[in-house]
Amino acid sequence: MDLVPDTVPDALPETIPEPPPEAASSAPPHLILIDGSGFIFRAFHALPPMTRADGLPVNAVFGFTNMLARLLANHEGTHLAVVFDAGRTTFRNDLYADYKAHRPEPPDELIPQFALVRDATAAFGVHAIELATWEADDLIASYACEATRAGFRTTIVSSDKDLMQLVDDQVMMQDPIKQKPIGPAEVMEKFGVPPAQVVEVQALMGDSVDNVPGVPGIGPKTAAQLIQEFGTVEAVLAAAPAMKPGKRRDVLMAHADAARISRRLVELCCEVPLPMTLDDLVLREPDRPTLVAWLHGMGFASTVRRLGLNGPAALPTPDPAPSPAEQPPFGPYETVTDRTRLEHWIAEATRLGMVALDTQSDSPDPLRATLIGVALATGLGRACYVPLRHVNAPPAQLLLEGDAPPAPTQLDPAEALALLRPLLEGKAVLKMIHNAKPDLVVLAGAGIAVAPVDDTMLVSYAQATGAHGHGLDELALKHLGHKPTSLDSITGTGRARIPFAQVPLDRATAYAAEDADIAWRLWPMLKPRLRAARSLAIYEQMERRLVPVLMAMEHAGIRVDEAVLRDMSIEFAGRMEVLEAEMHGMVGRPFNLGSPKVLGEILFDEMKLPGGRRTPSGTWGTDVSVLQSLADEGHALPARIIDWRQISKLRSTYTEALVEEIDRTTGRVHTSYAQAATSTGRLSSTEPNLQNIPIRTQEGARIREAFIAEPGHVLISADYSQIELRLLAHVADIPTLKEAFATGQDIHARTASEVFGVPMEGMDASTRRRAKAINFGIIYGISAFGLARQLQIDAGEARLYIDAYFQRYPGIRTYMERTKEQARIDGYVLTPFGRRCWVPGIAEKNAQRRAYAERQAINAPLQGGAADVIKRAMVRLPAALQAANLSARLLLQVHDELLLEAPEAEAAATAAVAKQVMEGAATISVPLVVETGTGLTWGSAH
Repeated sequence: MDLVPDTVPDALPETIPEPPPEAASSAPPHLILIDGSGFIFRAFHALPPMTRADGLPVNAVFGFTNMLARLLANHEGTHLAVVFDAGRTTFRNDLYADYKAHRPEPPDELIPQFALVRDATAAFGVHAIELATWEADDLIASYACEATRAGFRTTIVSSDKDLMQLVDDQVMMQDPIKQKPIGPAEVMEKFGVPPAQVVEVQALMGDSVDNVPGVPGIGPKTAAQLIQEFGTVEAVLAAAPAMKPGKRRDVLMAHADAARISRRLVELCCEVPLPMTLDDLVLREPDRPTLVAWLHGMGFASTVRRLGLNGPAALPTPDPAPSPAEQPPFGPYETVTDRTRLEHWIAEATRLGMVALDTQSDSPDPLRATLIGVALATGLGRACYVPLRHVNAPPAQLLLEGDAPPAPTQLDPAEALALLRPLLEGKAVLKMIHNAKPDLVVLAGAGIAVAPVDDTMLVSYAQATGAHGHGLDELALKHLGHKPTSLDSITGTGRARIPFAQVPLDRATAYAAEDADIAWRLWPMLKPRLRAARSLAIYEQMERRLVPVLMAMEHAGIRVDEAVLRDMSIEFAGRMEVLEAEMHGMVGRPFNLGSPKVLGEILFDEMKLPGGRRTPSGTWGTDVSVLQSLADEGHALPARIIDWRQISKLRSTYTEALVEEIDRTTGRVHTSYAQAATSTGRLSSTEPNLQNIPIRTQEGARIREAFIAEPGHVLISADYSQIELRLLAHVADIPTLKEAFATGQDIHARTASEVFGVPMEGMDASTRRRAKAINFGIIYGISAFGLARQLQIDAGEARLYIDAYFQRYPGIRTYMERTKEQARIDGYVLTPFGRRCWVPGIAEKNAQRRAYAERQAINAPLQGGAADVIKRAMVRLPAALQAANLSARLLLQVHDELLLEAPEAEAAATAAVAKQVMEGAATISVPLVVETGTGLTWGSAH
C-alpha cells in the first residue's frame, strides 16, 4: 500500500490550540483571509509527488493541511476564511475575451486535489468562500475593504502580486511559504511605487501569465518610472504626445486603449456581494473526531501525532513510514582508507547477513565505466565510502625537494576488491541496491559478480507501477521525507563540472554513502508491502530475475552496418532538400522549416488556413495533430511539412545518431533498458532508443536493414501475434473472438464479417482494413474522430462502425465500463498476471483529462499484460537455450518482439526453442502465437 510520507515540510504545532480568548476591547478584530487557490499551486510545485493509499495524488493537500494547522496555532486572528476561485470565466472575460486564455490547464495530478483541499478546510472547521463569475482576488479585496470599514485589521495569507494593491496600514500580507510579512515597504521595494499605485504599474507592464496586454516594450522598471513621474496611467497617456520622439512615445500612443483595458483588468473589485458576513467568519474550534477521521483517511498520520489529537484509533496501515524525527540523521559517514577499517565493515555486514551497496564510476555508461569507489551501509545512518581511484593527492612534481610524497588517501583498488569479493559474491549476504543494474555492470567490469540482490527501485515499481516515479531521490522524499544530496552540488555543472574521481573525499563520502544509507532505509519499508499489495510474484519471479537477462542483452549489443546508415543519411538529406525546394516554391520564398514560429505565421497569418490554435506563449501551434488535420483537408504545404519532419527525424535519430553510438571496439550499438520507467510494465530503450523505429513505413524497414548479424550468424525475430487482442478476448471473455483465435482464423476478417455482415471468403482488402483499424483502435480507446482520420472517412460513418462493433461484441463494452469503474474505486487496474497499474488521473474533474485516464485504464491490463508475458519469456529463454545446447544469445526486446543472434547452423533449432518458450510463457483462454523469421539483417528477419 502506498502511503503519504510521514513527514512535514515545516515545523507543526504540538497540539491544535483552543480558540483564542475574546479580544480585549482595546484590540481591534483581526480578519485572516487565506488565498486558497494560490496556495494550492504553490504547494503542488513546492512538494514532491505524494499519493494516498488508493493512489490519489495529495501533495498539494498535504502542504495546505500543514499550512492551515500552523496558522491555527500561531495566528492572532479572531475571524478566518479560505477563499477559492469558483471557475475560470469571470466578468473580466466580458471586458477582454482573451483574458487568461493562454493559461495552461492544471497538471493532471493537481486537478483531483482541488476538492480535497476544500474538504481539508471543512475538516478544520474553517469557512471556505467562493463565488461564481468572481475571482478569489476580488472576494479577498471585497472582504478586506469591508473589514477596514468595520474597523478590523486584515492579514491576507498569499504572495500574489495582484493582491499587493490592497496593502495599507490596516491590511498586511503574509507569504505562506517563506513566512515573511509583506507591508507597504516590501511592496515599494518590489514595484518602485506605493501599494495605491501598483495597479497603475501593472496596467502599463501587462501580465503574460494572465494575458493582460499592457503596453508592448514597457517593462517593470520603465512602468515604475512613468508612474513615479505622472502618477496614473491616464496621466501618462495624456502626456505621451508631448514626450520626446522615440519608441516609448510611439508605443504609448499606439497602445493607449490596451493600457486602459489593462487598467480595468488588473484593478481588484471591492464591491463583490459577500456570500457570508464578517460575523459569520468568527473563528471556530475544529470538531476533533471529524478532523482526526479525515486526517487518517488521507494517510496524514504524522499530522495527527504532531497535533496531539486523541481521536479514533488510526486506521491500520502496513509499515507506516517513520517520520524524520524518528530516524537517525543522514550522516556523518566514514571514509574508509585503510585495510583494517574495511575489514571491520565487511565483518559487520557478514555478521548481519545484509548490506546496502552503491558504486561510483567515471562514466554514465556502465559498460564503459571504471569503478571509482564503493559505498556500504549496515544500519540506519551507518554507512561508509571506500574510495578506490580518486585523484585528489597533490602531483609529485609540486612536492618540495626532500619532502616525502603524501600518505596514500585510499586503498589499492586490487587489494580492496579482493577484500570485498567474498562479501559481494557471497550467497549468505543479501545486497540491497537501488537501481541495481548499472552498479552490477560496473562491478562485473571489475570482475565481481554480485549476488543475491534486492533492488529497491524494482520493489517499489512492482507494487506501484504508474503511481509515481521510482528514482532514489523521489522515493527518499516520498517515504523518508529526505532530499538527498545532488550530484551537481558536489561536482558542479556545465563547464565547471569535475569528474567524480576529483571530488574531495569528504564530499564524495557524503554523497555516495548517503545513497547506500537511503537504500538500507527503503528496503525494510517497501519489501514487506509487496505481499500486502499482492505484488510479490511480480517482483520475485519477473522483475528481479529479469535484471541479469537485460545485463547480458546490453553487453551483447547488436552489429550495425555503418556504410548503409551513411548512404541512407545522404539519401534522406537529398529528399529533404527536394521537399524544401518544393515548399519554398509553394510559399514564394525560402523560410526556416525548423522554426515552428515561422511555420505558424506562414500557415495561419499569411495563408489564412483554418483551425489554428495559439500556444500559451502566443505562437501558433504546429504539432503533428494540427498539420495532419490540415493535410486531411487537402492542403499541400502541411502534408509536405509532415513528410519533411518524418524524414528529418529518421535522419537525426537513426541514420546520423546511430553511427555515433557504434562502439568502436565491438562494432555494435549497446542500448540500455529502463525497467521501471513506464506506467504499464513495459521496458523502455535509451541511448540509443531502438524501440521507436517505425514498423509499418518503408523508411523504418530500411533502417532495420542496417542491423546485421555477425559473419556466420543470422538474426532471428520472434514476435507475438496480436497479443493485446488475444488478451482482450481473454479478459473480456468474448466467445466469438476466442473461437476465432482458437481455430486460427484471420481475426480482422472475422471481425469484419461479424460487424459488417459480409462473408469472410472473397472479402475485399478495404473492408478488412476497416475492421483491423477498429480492432486495434478499441484497445486504445479510439474516438469516432480518430477512426475517421485514420480511415479517411466521415466522423459519422466512423461512429456507426464503432457502434456496430459494440453491438456485435457487447462484452467488450462491459469490460471497458467495469474496468473504468474498478479504477475509480481502487485507483489502479490489474493485468491478468496481477500487476497493479495505477491510474492517478482517474478521479479528474476535467472531462477531457478524465477521459484520457479512462483510456489508460482500459489499455493498461492489455499492454501491461503483454509486457508481463514477454518478460516471463525473457526470464525463461536463456536457460532453455542453454538446456538445448544452443549458443544463441538474446539481443533486443522491442515491445512484443524478441531478436536473437545464432550461428547459421543453429538457426532453426533456436527459432523453435524461442517459439516454444514464448508461447508457453503464460496460459490464458486463447492460444498465444509467436511468428518467427530468420535473416542476415533485422529487416529480413522481421
